[in-house]
Amino acid sequence: MRIPRIYHSQPLIAGTQISLEDEASNHVGRVLRMSKGQKIALFDGSNQVFDADIVESTKKTVIVQVNEGQVDDKNSPLDLHLGQVLSRGEKMEFTIQKSVELGVNTITPLISERCGVKLDANRLEKKYQQWQKIIISACEQCGRNTIPQLMPVISLEEWCAQPDDSLKLNLHPRATQSINTLPLPVKKVRLLIGPEGGLSPNEIAMTAEHHFTDILLGPRVLRTETTALTAITALQVRFGDLG
Repeated sequence: MRIPRIYHSQPLIAGTQISLEDEASNHVGRVLRMSKGQKIALFDGSNQVFDADIVESTKKTVIVQVNEGQVDDKNSPLDLHLGQVLSRGEKMEFTIQKSVELGVNTITPLISERCGVKLDANRLEKKYQQWQKIIISACEQCGRNTIPQLMPVISLEEWCAQPDDSLKLNLHPRATQSINTLPLPVKKVRLLIGPEGGLSPNEIAMTAEHHFTDILLGPRVLRTETTALTAITALQVRFGDLG
């Protein structure tokens, strides 16, 4: 059986015994039905991975012995910050999950004029917590040992106005440049993905004022979740670690 990778939110120290956190204990003990003597891999966001042996497993608690850790860097050399306008249903969750797998470092959910998602503060907080869980789960699955940062939900204009020395990119169907025509080298990118209805003319003008470059992915109009993942993949191929 493939050794499960489990995230632990507190710093891990070799030679100690710890209780896994509630969700991790439930997954290891109840879902995977692992028992004493079996092995798991732990990571705490420090870019290390630790071998661990289960010393006790019940329906409610899993205790493990933490062994030596090793640095295991799976991060892309491209520092990529995704600004994604909120999308409906499971599309936002899908975009967050796959962008983590593709190597995004920072994700900021955005609200724009044509954003079709309307949430009160309570529902938005629940969504935020769910997105955080999706990020952690994606790291467990894809082998990343640092956790991408999920920023608070803010307006598109606030995000665009933030001081940043990154190359700023905005996907636009009438742009004349493509990712392949961007000059090398590029180390940091701030990528804006608009809503399903696109950015308004005022918002497009505002992005230009904040020095965003309009780029085109191709001749076809893509859905917002397809646009994000296609753009991230193209950026990682040109400037990152996908080949």
